[in-house]
Amino acid sequence: MGYDFDTPLPLRGANTSKYDNIARAYGTDDPDLIPMWVADMDFAAAPAILAALRAEVERGYMGYFADTRRAGAAFAEWARSRYGWEVDPDIIRYTTGVMSGFVDTIEIFSEKGDGVIVFPPAYHEFAHQTQAVGRTVLESPLKVVDGRHEMDLDALERSLTGKERILTFCSPHNPGGRIWTVDEIRAVADFCKRHDLIMISDEVHMDLSYPGTRPVPTAVAAPEVLDRLVVVTAPSKAFNIAGLKTGMLIVPDRALRARLDPLLRARYGSPNRLGMAALTAAYAEGGDWSDTARAYIADNFALFRDRVGALPGVSVLDMRATYLSWVDFTGTGMDNEELMSRLLNQAKVVPSPGPQFGSGGSGHMRFNVALPRPTLEKAIAGIEAAFADLQ
Repeated sequence: MGYDFDTPLPLRGANTSKYDNIARAYGTDDPDLIPMWVADMDFAAAPAILAALRAEVERGYMGYFADTRRAGAAFAEWARSRYGWEVDPDIIRYTTGVMSGFVDTIEIFSEKGDGVIVFPPAYHEFAHQTQAVGRTVLESPLKVVDGRHEMDLDALERSLTGKERILTFCSPHNPGGRIWTVDEIRAVADFCKRHDLIMISDEVHMDLSYPGTRPVPTAVAAPEVLDRLVVVTAPSKAFNIAGLKTGMLIVPDRALRARLDPLLRARYGSPNRLGMAALTAAYAEGGDWSDTARAYIADNFALFRDRVGALPGVSVLDMRATYLSWVDFTGTGMDNEELMSRLLNQAKVVPSPGPQFGSGGSGHMRFNVALPRPTLEKAIAGIEAAFADLQ
């Protein structure tokens, strides 16, 4: 089936965070700005998802949702067929999004003042939400080796204080789209076992891997860590339905589930009816759309990498998943303020500033390339023009 990713949707003025919160976040309401910051796509959701939502609306009933078995079965088959991951639907718990489940896990398995390990540059909400519930962030900065991120577990081991209770792992990584190898995942799992840490594996970008690649879920790569593993995931990123606020906690260990369940029942009760309809349709019927979208995004990234990465002093980290490109501007000699000024006022694009993502973020920017190709080409041309004096 053909899908149209080239035609822009009328998103400005439609209560879209990416477009309509620019003025609040950046202090400008310039209508020519191209938003490349918020992590959702400028694409319509899959037809199967839209049909499922229409069916729910046409039924007319918006009351409490009852049975998660179809949703669980749809995800289990998706995980099995795509990744060789055998998931019992009974170990899935539903939340109001990935970060809700992330915070729930931190609150259950640590106390205030305890340490939570984060690998920056990392999605800024990991640190923000950790601190919001009174825990301490321990950063373990990623290294760039041969144009890709790598972890330094030896350095992390030396930095431990003894108060750490949780390690957060993002697979594939955001930002930068690094797909970790099985050996790397096993090394992190072994680290968690040696230091008695709960491992939160955020796998929400798993279904945004590029054609020809196949990420390995943590549960498959390192089954020895199942007794301390909590996977947080959702169809929100890969199927562009983040606004429906429906996520999953996948908890293989019975004892961990027993500790989590009372809090989850108290907080969530019935899942979101529309979110569950969308989740079920995504995993049961959205495979062709997903494959097409991933190929389109991969081509977008290649175009962005080749042209923006050709600018003097600019380096685009190679990636094999996600639509969130990590760009190093440190070779230009410009500080963060000048970089943002050029991007906003001359290039007319809105990235996410690197310092948001923790240590190592200064002099970097994150760009969302999940745009219609004509819009992306306009954004790239603007960036090229904004830095033309470097040539």
